[in-house]
Amino acid sequence: MKFNLSGNSEWETIILLHGGGLSDWSLKRQVDYLSKNYYVVTPIIDGHGEDGETTFKSIEDSADQLINFIDMHCNGRVFAICGLSLGAQIVLEVLSKRKGIAKQAVIESGLAIPIRTMTKISMLMQKMTYRWIQQKWFAKLQAKTLKISDDLFDKYFEDSQKISKTSLLNITESNGNYQLKRMVKEIEANVLIIVGAKEIKVMKESAQLIKNTIPHGTLYIAEGMNHGELSLVHTEEYLALIEAFFKEETFLLV
Repeated sequence: MKFNLSGNSEWETIILLHGGGLSDWSLKRQVDYLSKNYYVVTPIIDGHGEDGETTFKSIEDSADQLINFIDMHCNGRVFAICGLSLGAQIVLEVLSKRKGIAKQAVIESGLAIPIRTMTKISMLMQKMTYRWIQQKWFAKLQAKTLKISDDLFDKYFEDSQKISKTSLLNITESNGNYQLKRMVKEIEANVLIIVGAKEIKVMKESAQLIKNTIPHGTLYIAEGMNHGELSLVHTEEYLALIEAFFKEETFLLV
């Protein structure tokens, strides 16, 4: 896991975790805005982008790496940790392992209910179609699914070439089999849970499960939006939402 840093290191720290199949470039607009007032850390998850040569092992392993970074460079605690999809699962795992590691957290489109049968099918399909990753037509289909804007497609396509078959399968398996840990009941952070109204049923059920399990959770349903669409496409709206949450503005409660 590599770490890119932006802003003044004397300011409060916010960690932003990208989604699976993406990298820190997908967070550029968020970093540009937040780094005016915060010290922003954007980890590159193993197997992705600049860290494509490192094999992704598991969500749990990624969480351990992030905790180690926070211990080594942030005195064991940060202001906020935010994650999308795979990144959101890593945030949940970090919080379950270290209940007081952050004051605030944002979980966007985080799967917390295992979908084992679907995961097995997905892994089988990926074994058969891995070579398609090298093809631009396939990358364009994937980019559309991931809500990647046209101006970021070239970067996405470049990075998609770097992910190994082993990393891809490990990501799919870890993501699809991830289950909310019992220790999340002890989380001390205030947690904003975001889910798109157009997401599949299990994603909305996951959001509700997280809200019902953690002590200090706020559920926000992004009307008319699909998986990850709020932060990736409607970034200004996402930033306004999390800033209001950080300021503890009560109108957000759902």
